[in-house]
Amino acid sequence: MARTNFDQLLQAGCHFGHLKRKWNPAMAPYIYTERNGIHIIDLHKTVAKIDEAADALKQIAKSGKKVLFVATKKQTKEVIAEKAASVNMPYVIERWPGGMLTNFPTIRKAVKKMANIDKLMNDGTYSNLSKRELLQITRQRAKLEKNLGSIADLTRLPSALFVVDVLKENIAVREANRLGIPVFGIVDTNSDPNNIDFVIPANDDAKDSVEVILNACCSAIAEGIEERKAEKADEKAADAQGEAEDDEAKPKRARKARKDADAPAAEEAAPAEEKATEE
Repeated sequence: MARTNFDQLLQAGCHFGHLKRKWNPAMAPYIYTERNGIHIIDLHKTVAKIDEAADALKQIAKSGKKVLFVATKKQTKEVIAEKAASVNMPYVIERWPGGMLTNFPTIRKAVKKMANIDKLMNDGTYSNLSKRELLQITRQRAKLEKNLGSIADLTRLPSALFVVDVLKENIAVREANRLGIPVFGIVDTNSDPNNIDFVIPANDDAKDSVEVILNACCSAIAEGIEERKAEKADEKAADAQGEAEDDEAKPKRARKARKDADAPAAEEAAPAEEKATEE
């Protein structure tokens, strides 16, 4: 069953591309027609591509891996933050920190610095500082929180990148390509789809368009997470049952061992009794 349908995408305005003169010829397979100088995206292909991307995202989530959502556009920031947080995934909605993937250890140091500031503030280490020094530290903490707060739980490189507007986020896409991290992208008619592993052809400017696609993808991620939890619960139950069976079998094995140990003694005693009888 499809996760979206033609009417949903049409109502959200996913079919509106950019002006014809701004198009990227590589997007030709996803363009249905041109109207009033604007390219119209083929929504039948969009539906198929959303399903393909959602299935792949579900498998990533099921394996316990992270997907990093990236969208620094003003109109899509809130949507990305809300949807990514709902499935406990990291996201970047402010300026993309250059080298975030290719120089990940440095980014982790900045995140740890933020955690250290919190720790020192809570234990009273900063209580003797002057107002000016305290203000500087507070500002530094706020800046780190704004840029890196949403990836504080990302302890290792993400297994995939979900990008809204691959043209604007080209640095993030290039870093992911360099490291071999698969990229899921909402790609408009003015963008190059060649560097995107899972292309979702759609309007990347309209909030409604981005939201309807994210709903489908995030629900797939949520399904993957739930399936992972269910599998873990089944494994736990199976292990518990195995332990219970082992505990039940232990007395039986002990009785059998005792019986086997007593058998040779009984065999030795039998000839001695026979000999005594003969005498």
